[in-house]
Amino acid sequence: MDGQQFRSAAHEMIDFIIDYQENIRNRRVLPTVQPSYIREMIPAAAPELGEPWQVIFQDIERVIMPGVTHWQSPHFHAYCPSGHSWPSILADILSDGIGCLGFSWIASPACTDLEVVMMDWLGQLLGLPSQFLACSGGTGGGVIQGTASEATLVALLAAKAKTINRFKSIDSDVDESQIVGRLIAYSSDQSHSSVERAGILAGVRVRLLPSDELFSLRGETLKLAMEEDKAKGFIPFFVTATLGTTQSCAFDDLSEIGPVCHQFENIWLHVDAAYAGSAFICDEYRHYLNGLELADSFNFNPHKWLLVNFDCSAMWLKNANDVVDSFKLDPVYLKSDRQQGQSPDYRHWQIPFGRRFRSLKLWFVMRSYGAEGLRAHIRQQIKLACEFHQLVAKDDRFEIPVPPAMGLVCFRMKGENSLNTTLLKRINDAGRIHMVPAKLRGQFTLRLAVCSRYTESRDIVLTWQEIERHADFLMGQQLKKFFSTAVA
Repeated sequence: MDGQQFRSAAHEMIDFIIDYQENIRNRRVLPTVQPSYIREMIPAAAPELGEPWQVIFQDIERVIMPGVTHWQSPHFHAYCPSGHSWPSILADILSDGIGCLGFSWIASPACTDLEVVMMDWLGQLLGLPSQFLACSGGTGGGVIQGTASEATLVALLAAKAKTINRFKSIDSDVDESQIVGRLIAYSSDQSHSSVERAGILAGVRVRLLPSDELFSLRGETLKLAMEEDKAKGFIPFFVTATLGTTQSCAFDDLSEIGPVCHQFENIWLHVDAAYAGSAFICDEYRHYLNGLELADSFNFNPHKWLLVNFDCSAMWLKNANDVVDSFKLDPVYLKSDRQQGQSPDYRHWQIPFGRRFRSLKLWFVMRSYGAEGLRAHIRQQIKLACEFHQLVAKDDRFEIPVPPAMGLVCFRMKGENSLNTTLLKRINDAGRIHMVPAKLRGQFTLRLAVCSRYTESRDIVLTWQEIERHADFLMGQQLKKFFSTAVA
């Protein structure tokens, strides 16, 4: 394919994407294919000779689309939003066209310098403490990770290395494996599974602490656990606080957790706000950040709720040197005298070596929508969740185990877990809408997240009508069973 052929193919692809997005309501949100379906549709080996673009293009609809779960559909209510907007898509196109790998400043100065400024722009929108911003002139700064899971692992590894170095500075002959064997990290029993996984990857214990009646981790619970473990000879060194849990969008009490971590010296506090963090650009939700000034790192995913395409996970560090010192390796072929320490080499701030020009997405989106446009998007999605909550609350067959939070509503039919399991299975098997469950205090619960930027009130009504339809069927089945038992 030469440049002119690419121009023609690119126009065709852009038209396809626009048509796909504008007509996404007409597609069944969940596919009906079986595992390995593609193996039966394409050859078992790559072709010896290249094929014409038109042949490849036609196979998008034939081969790929039957197996796509349509995350951008206004009828997709599972997991969490997957950020998406036209400016962000354009940024990805430009990033792919430039094709740089911004692992160091000299590898592509624009890639690094724009990221530094965009992380300050975004941090200012959130109202982050100045210590986290590069423009403050201190040791803080932001970096774009691939996912919140990566950010948690980066923070955990940096905290681990910092703790080991602290003990070695006291006794250079200390056995490192003995230190690691005593390290213990903490998080809520509602935190994302990636926190436990980070512990596995880092080779340290992670203790999950019980949350309160609102599924929030409280300071006193953390304090008692750390005192108990210290008495047993463990070394508390790391805490993850979650702002907006996956199951119910609960918020750990950062205003209590921060002071506890400060009281116990040498504890790294990482704050994971993967989904809900986007809402902190709105003044009315910023109170959840009270206590953040005592944290060491903070992360949220613009690629979830801030109209930025995956992947773009924003992480800020109060002292970036803690991470750099843990990860830094400088072979001669990566050194440059042009930089002179004025800009970061982001390869030292992350797990991978190479990196895409992801800050273009933030630049394009923040400039295209402006702060007010982004706030309006968040507020509208929360309003839609409130509309759904009101519909559920009017039906006395349902209960709402936790208050709705942000764009998430948890609800269930009154009755056994099996009833709700069957309800969700029927809904997802029908494929008109898609949701996933949560388990809250042993109760199987359905969760509806407002995910798509295309979602409107009519979609919320359609979703509720679909849920009602299946609930009506199940109630009818229960009545039939009751009467048949009574007659017998």
